[in-house]
Amino acid sequence: MKKLISLLTVLVVTMSCSKDFIERNPISTVSTEVLYKTDKDFQDAVIGIYQPFQTQYLTFWQLSDLPGDDTEQQHSAAFDLVNMNNFIINSSLNVLSTSWLNYYQIIFRANTVLSNIEKADPALVTRKDRHIGEARFLRAMAYFDLVRIFGDVPMLLAPIVATEAAQKGRDKVDTIYDEVIIKDLLDAETKLPEKYTGTDVGRATKGAARALLGKVYLTRKDFARAEAKLKEVTTMGYSLLPNFNDLWDYSKDEHHAEYIYDIEYVDGGLGLGSTFSNIFAPNLSQIINFFGLKGAGGQNGSPTEGLFSLYGPTDKRKAISVAHVIDGLVDRNGTFIPMTPIDATSYTKKYMSTLVNPNDSKANWKVIRYADVLLMYAEALNENGKTAEALTVLNQVRARAGVPAYTGLGQAETRDRIYTERRLELYLEGQRWFDLVRTGRALPVLEKQGMKPYMTVFPIPLNQIQVINNPTIFPQNPGYD
Repeated sequence: MKKLISLLTVLVVTMSCSKDFIERNPISTVSTEVLYKTDKDFQDAVIGIYQPFQTQYLTFWQLSDLPGDDTEQQHSAAFDLVNMNNFIINSSLNVLSTSWLNYYQIIFRANTVLSNIEKADPALVTRKDRHIGEARFLRAMAYFDLVRIFGDVPMLLAPIVATEAAQKGRDKVDTIYDEVIIKDLLDAETKLPEKYTGTDVGRATKGAARALLGKVYLTRKDFARAEAKLKEVTTMGYSLLPNFNDLWDYSKDEHHAEYIYDIEYVDGGLGLGSTFSNIFAPNLSQIINFFGLKGAGGQNGSPTEGLFSLYGPTDKRKAISVAHVIDGLVDRNGTFIPMTPIDATSYTKKYMSTLVNPNDSKANWKVIRYADVLLMYAEALNENGKTAEALTVLNQVRARAGVPAYTGLGQAETRDRIYTERRLELYLEGQRWFDLVRTGRALPVLEKQGMKPYMTVFPIPLNQIQVINNPTIFPQNPGYD
């Protein structure tokens, strides 16, 4: 899948969006018949839907982790990141405008595929259901991110021309959940295969659709449906890797028993890898050399002291999840390598991968893995009054981490322990900010960090407000005017 994306990158660029989603025009009827005819045509077009996620998820952590209490921007020269970390947020932040455009590019491409595949000849398009399932999964994922980031957004279900888009207002979050996200995922799970082989590995699967749908239900506090859907995922053959560190060993295949869905990056050396290894590393030669990196460390996304304090003395996750610079490193010969912080005093080892070229890492971004599913399932069970069952599921994750099992806890205490376990297990994996918001704890936890009550969503990008220029149908989010 990674190589397929890289081979089609040049083709995809020719179909890319212009600077605003409202300026996108549907593919002309003349070219449509040529572009969308055979099964391979649709397979290539679907790969084009995946591609913008690669760009988007390079900075997704800035929206999903940095505003939370487990990650901080210690490197002070990155002003926008420092501001995001401290809730000094305005509608001109680059990460907001690029995120908006990336997601609507994905939606436009998915809508184009879905609009054209309806009339496709089944004799020529032999994997029609799979193409539909992938397009719907990817569109649902884009809208899920959009509504969690921005709240009400335009709901587009077909390619539209600029004049139509200029009149399109923002649709309610609940409408988008009901009419797009949930419907798309329900349809996708019926059409997607449980697994792939060969170069197709990395595409969306039935398990990915079910896991994402479970997260959607949990976000909406529909705990009964969340429990049922996540339980289905637990019966599909997924399992925790015995060793937590193996999740972050990039010399091994990332498509293992715990893998459910990643944003895929091409293996390092081709110029199409991720930037994670560089952006999260301290800019210290000892670390650059120890991990086999190339180029400078970005010193971003540092773990907070509050997160450090949560890990117990036997927790096997701590050594790979969080690290202090002053603790140094020990090489293969047992030699201690001392270090002195230049700017960032802490960092994560999760994304450290040997590089051939700077900013060209083979590290994927884990969207959903099985530990996440188990913790969501435990949360749904507990909210449905099944606390004993919830503890059994929660303890699966704790056993792998080497920490004691929980027994005999009440519902409220179990709820808090699950929330904490998500912090320990899923640090810097795009979960913490959204967990705080969906559980109603964002303001109490983050008010001292600068959060205001209206900041459960981010501002609509200024350039989109200016292009529509009609606050009646396209208003800015409250508090950001």
